[in-house]
Amino acid sequence: MRQHFVIAMAVLVATALAGGAAGAAAGTQPGIEHATAQQPSIGQIDGPGLHQTDDAAACEFPIEVTDATGTTITLDEPPERITTTNPSAAQTLWELGAQDRVVGLTEYALYLDGADEKTDVSAEGLGVSVERVVNTDPDLVLAPNASADQVEDLREQGLTVYHFSEATSVDDIAEKTEITGQIVGECEAAADTNAEMADAVAAAEERTADVDRPAALYPLGDGFVAAGDTFIDEIMTVGGVDNVAAAEHEGYPQLSNEVILEADPEVLIVTDPEAPILDEEPYASTTAGTEGNYVVLNVNYLNQPAPRSVIESVETLSIAVEELQTSEGAGDEATDGEDADGGEETGDDEEPADGEDAGDGDETTEDGADTGAEAPGFGVVAAALALLATGLLARRD
Repeated sequence: MRQHFVIAMAVLVATALAGGAAGAAAGTQPGIEHATAQQPSIGQIDGPGLHQTDDAAACEFPIEVTDATGTTITLDEPPERITTTNPSAAQTLWELGAQDRVVGLTEYALYLDGADEKTDVSAEGLGVSVERVVNTDPDLVLAPNASADQVEDLREQGLTVYHFSEATSVDDIAEKTEITGQIVGECEAAADTNAEMADAVAAAEERTADVDRPAALYPLGDGFVAAGDTFIDEIMTVGGVDNVAAAEHEGYPQLSNEVILEADPEVLIVTDPEAPILDEEPYASTTAGTEGNYVVLNVNYLNQPAPRSVIESVETLSIAVEELQTSEGAGDEATDGEDADGGEETGDDEEPADGEDAGDGDETTEDGADTGAEAPGFGVVAAALALLATGLLARRD
């Protein structure tokens, strides 16, 4: 009997909890930075290196840059006070080592080290509070696509705002990272970050190049899913799975139970280690639900199109896919009455791991794996993978 297939990201999920990104009801995903721009296929992506620059002058000031609204902004010197209106921009600044210059950010960036010392500029509802942003007295406001409707409000207050276009691919994120490096004076760090991201993508694609790609789905709750032309779809593709929602849908559509059952994913991508969604219809009646197949990814990384999100998510997912193939291969080699090592099968050598999902911003808990029961699945030992998760976090620091 095969066992649950889970990457037990207990340490990373605990980080999400500390940041306050967890606990949102299923179907309400304020942590996701939605994007609708057309993305190239993986085969068309030349890699993040496409946007790297060796021109040291790119970080010389004064600098003029034109943003996604067609507005040109001028910076006479590197900004010393930066406010971000979405967590992906904050995450990128942390990667570039510019976190000490961040004075304001939103609640879904509070998982970042030291973010609790910054001003939370989130509004009581969605978006940011213009008043709170103004009160941070920023030299520069970085506004990713999810804040598009507030850019003009911020500019009317006399603030310098750079608005990013939607990011739905690794290539888009590399470009955003390079631009961020240029306007904050961290070009070398941006190039290094893009190189690390390119290496992670290449490693993930190589890891899963010769394995079967399971059909997968990332449910957000209430029938909403991540479909094609999204950052999450790109992560799934690079990580080695086929997004069943991407064949006929784009963005974040709400699918009927019948459509989900017909798509019949073999594995669910989740962000809650308890994976309650596998017990809910229609997911419980899919192959993923009946066999208990799911992969746990960190809620912050999966929902924020930024460099560390790519690096951690594609590594975790591709390792999970590789483990699936390894465990299935070992099971296929075993004959009736014998295990893969040629001994008699006793049923006591299995160490199933229950983990689980939180579908972007759904409930995320710190409880990692429950190894007290056997269930069909992909055969991975939870304790070993929990150590892997810890290792990924260590590289994050």
